[in-house]
Amino acid sequence: MTEDGYNPYKMAQEQFDRIAEKLDLEESLRELLREPIREYHFNLPVKMDEGGTKVFKAFRVQHNDALGPCKGGIRFHPEETIDTVRALAMWMTWKTAVADLPLGGGKGGVICDPRELSDREQERICREYIKAINKNIGPLQDVPAPDVMTTAQHMLWMMDEYECIKGGQYPGVITGKPEGKGGSKGRTEATGYGVIYVLRELLDEIDRDFEEITASIQGFGNVAQHAAELFIEYGGTLVSVSCWDQEDKKAYCYYREDGVCIDELRSITDRYGSIDKKKAKERGYEQFPGDDWLKHEVDLLIPAALENAINEDNVDDIPSCVELIVSGANGPITPEADEILEDRDMIVVPDFLANSGGVTCSYFEQVQNNQNYYWPKDEVLEKLDNSMTKAFHEVWDMAQEKDVRMRDAAYMISINKVAEACKARGWI
Repeated sequence: MTEDGYNPYKMAQEQFDRIAEKLDLEESLRELLREPIREYHFNLPVKMDEGGTKVFKAFRVQHNDALGPCKGGIRFHPEETIDTVRALAMWMTWKTAVADLPLGGGKGGVICDPRELSDREQERICREYIKAINKNIGPLQDVPAPDVMTTAQHMLWMMDEYECIKGGQYPGVITGKPEGKGGSKGRTEATGYGVIYVLRELLDEIDRDFEEITASIQGFGNVAQHAAELFIEYGGTLVSVSCWDQEDKKAYCYYREDGVCIDELRSITDRYGSIDKKKAKERGYEQFPGDDWLKHEVDLLIPAALENAINEDNVDDIPSCVELIVSGANGPITPEADEILEDRDMIVVPDFLANSGGVTCSYFEQVQNNQNYYWPKDEVLEKLDNSMTKAFHEVWDMAQEKDVRMRDAAYMISINKVAEACKARGWI
């Protein structure tokens, strides 16, 4: 979402331009890759429960499909913008490439607040969205998935509407569906677990153990909860999480010095990741302003909420003891903040590598849908672990070889893959 002049699309283009210059990418490729190949804008008329019709603005952006069908989530958010969706679609292109998946980058969004809508109203939005976009998505064109404030249930409604329109069974049109209804086991955990698989490999490279690592996480939605779960299971100590409070319309940070209990916090958290502040206090958690998640004396920060979490205005609030940042969210660190973190010799695992577990498991779901054969959870997570480990080491080795930061190495790998595919197809 854009705020105070922050524009994620401009940020994504600046990141691309920087690496394109390093790679000496030819001008025609730069023009092709720094903007979406196509995008769609819709007005969705939705019948409301109390009567009358409300029109919701919606988007779908397909950044590049040289490597395969576009892939990317659909967000429901009251502050969604087309530039946010454009940026996320571009980042998805790099994410699928760095994860070595035969997919391109796409993204979608609807300007709405599901926290203030009934389930029936949300279902109508889902169905209207598919009515608008059904000719431009499909198992071989563009495969959506859940994202911020959308769930497996939203995906199931969308799939059902697509199948009603097309008159057949098309489970591969969308991923992130419920298990037993075309969804893959392990998909719920995939993004958060992937973050920690990458962290595990990083700690091994720098000769550190989970038992000596303390962490703070921004967010307490699906990604943050599962990242926290596996981090603690591996032996790490999580002391702080932040989340949005729907009642007060602002974020809070919940801190406990001896470590948070994930099951305890989950029991007092709603489906949108908002923790009950009164019950948290009763359980011994200190409450701080939402931005304090990055001010604690910890070793590791995991931004796992929205874009622009770490920027030039707050990057100096990060204590000197913080050594590592592993990004669970998309675009959480602005280029200006990234430069400052580099000057501090902080190790930053880029977002489109660290959080690629979600799209990797979505790809596994597509494969299972197409085969009509579904794998057990252990097999899915083992394949996910192997894929994330391989992607991490490819980036880590490139960073060491070229003496560049991990973000630059990841961009070099992904942009090269996409550029070569564009040239091989004869587009350039």
